[in-house]
Amino acid sequence: MFEQLIQFDHELFTAINSGLSNAFFDWLMPMLRNRYFWTPIYVFLIIFLLRNYKKSGAICILFLLLTFALADFTSASVIKPSFQRLRPCNESGFKEEIISRVACGAGFSFPSSHASNHFAIAMFLSVVFARRWKWIWLLTFVWAFSIAFAQVYVGVHFPLDVTAGALLGCLIGYLTATGFLTLLSEKKWNSGL
Repeated sequence: MFEQLIQFDHELFTAINSGLSNAFFDWLMPMLRNRYFWTPIYVFLIIFLLRNYKKSGAICILFLLLTFALADFTSASVIKPSFQRLRPCNESGFKEEIISRVACGAGFSFPSSHASNHFAIAMFLSVVFARRWKWIWLLTFVWAFSIAFAQVYVGVHFPLDVTAGALLGCLIGYLTATGFLTLLSEKKWNSGL
């Protein structure tokens, strides 16, 4: 069964990496996975939280940073060294079949830290602001999915890597958001305003 899962993972990777290959994606996907591309959104989020929620907004920013740090540490420093799965672009016998669109990197592949970090942030924001904006779930998860999908398209992660990263990130984001909402009572934090 494990071999079948890996085979399916390889086939799905090839379908995305090669099968969906086109000039537009070749231009877009490397940008989507670049942390600097999203800097304006992060700056906007910080300004928005501080301007609208003052001290509570600053605490929210600290919890967002904690969410990111926990997701990144758990995926990169705890799970990856345990599994030691090679990236598709480094896997012997497979790397010749892929289209590498960015530098491969030397680190391990499972789970994707990009996916865990961004899905953690997406889940945190969705839980914290669900009362204010019902549509935030769609917005944040499409954002996180696009980053995770780009990781597969450019050739640095398998679909199973980003799926595991997404699940890990969602768990961490939910836990930190719940902790944040528990710490700040409804009187101190009302995202429904």
